[in-house]
Amino acid sequence: MKRRVDKVACGGCVLSAVGATAAPLLWLSMPRTRRHLGGGFENEGMDYTVLLTELPFVVLGGAFLPLLALTVLMRLRDRRRL
Repeated sequence: MKRRVDKVACGGCVLSAVGATAAPLLWLSMPRTRRHLGGGFENEGMDYTVLLTELPFVVLGGAFLPLLALTVLMRLRDRRRL
């Protein structure tokens, strides 16, 4: 039982790291974000406050959503075994 918990905890950490890395990359590829960071016509709509307002939430969401999904899947799997 102890070994299974260690594997799940390690998997959760890996998922969290991947999510926290992938979420900002996806966020940066969105047209709205590119426009705010200088991709607009003649710097129209440049707004660097998105780095302070949106980016922290994107990173936190990317870190916690995979953990939430893993937790739900593990609980459903354990319930089904009973």
